[in-house]
Amino acid sequence: MRLAAPALVFAAFFACLAFLAFPATAHAQSSQATSGCVDEELKEELVGGRHYRGVQPRLFTKAFRHELSGMGGYYAADLYSSNWLAGGAYTFHFSEDLGLEASVQFTRFRTAVTDTYERRYPQVQVEERTNKPGRLYFGHLVWSFAYGKLRWMGGGISRFDFNAALGAGITDDTTAQGLTGSFGFGTKWYFGKWFALRLDVRDHILKESLIGEDHLVNDILVTGGFSIFIPFGG
Repeated sequence: MRLAAPALVFAAFFACLAFLAFPATAHAQSSQATSGCVDEELKEELVGGRHYRGVQPRLFTKAFRHELSGMGGYYAADLYSSNWLAGGAYTFHFSEDLGLEASVQFTRFRTAVTDTYERRYPQVQVEERTNKPGRLYFGHLVWSFAYGKLRWMGGGISRFDFNAALGAGITDDTTAQGLTGSFGFGTKWYFGKWFALRLDVRDHILKESLIGEDHLVNDILVTGGFSIFIPFGG
């Protein structure tokens, strides 16, 4: 059977369209499959990145750990002459932010004014002793209100916090009367998982008696030292 010329032309035209359309369809399906793989890989990468950037546990934890501290520094007395200060403290941290601290410190209380007065007037005894030992027994509630970290010259990272302390105790120097109030601020720098350096400034408010007169004084204590945390593993 012989086809007419117009029929042959139309048949050849549709055959060409089918030939051209098939590779395009295959290429589109291949592109969709490739795009699907890329989308899945990108999704996994984004999910993994988001998981990596999420909240991570602290490298140095304090909650439910015991802290033993050794400290020394400077006692700037209001009524007496300034002198050295040394002692230690025990702190139990019942959370990352709050801890209870008990401390004992030793110093000496002396008055340069009375020493000078007694040398000028040896017949007058102002005090039995003008250079006598003193002991400080205190308890504080310590609140760590700010945290931070510092990279040392592109090397390791150290963590630190700032804390506020409020408490009371006894100043045993034979002239102090009643309780001594105390408040102050400090900072601790953490290294490894069980060691820290600390710096504290405390203001002690108390009433003392000197030469027969009572005085309400503010004594400033500046101490530095170290702390060991137990258990050691954090």
